Amino acid sequence: MNDLLILAMLLPGPKYGYQLKREAGWIFGQESLHNNIVYPTLRRFLEQEWVSKKAVPGERGQTRQQYALTAAGRRSLFERLSLFSEDDASSDEAFNLRVGLFPALKADIREAILDKREAFLRQRDQKLETMLARMDVGKFGGEVVGHLRKQTEADLEWVLHLRRLVKNL
Repeated sequence: MNDLLILAMLLPGPKYGYQLKREAGWIFGQESLHNNIVYPTLRRFLEQEWVSKKAVPGERGQTRQQYALTAAGRRSLFERLSLFSEDDASSDEAFNLRVGLFPALKADIREAILDKREAFLRQRDQKLETMLARMDVGKFGGEVVGHLRKQTEADLEWVLHLRRLVKNL
């Protein structure tokens, strides 16, 4: 997930490592991603020739490293975004990342992503309904299951909304 996010963040143009670290962290609801995630990932991307790096003078006289997505990196990003497994369909993060990049994805890929997410949500709701019917989950367990079902219903409505939006792309 971190790989896809970091590559996607380079789509608009070059960024400094620190900038990637901070912005990726914000997306994940953190102050920043840890150096042990961002910089080894960027080194690997350099080895795979998915990104290029150049030294740029900083504002205080220091040298900063700026990273840019290469054509190979762009191809790899879109290939990987197009692979949307059942595990990805169950992940809010994997789904949201792809939705954020819908304008850059082909129509058939967007549709496949929405189909898989919808199928996962319907299956989850069915499992929750079955759980309520077959198990005594107790008062607070019932609250949790009810809350999860409401979230699932809201997510299904959002998928329907996204289907309407992508028709206009």
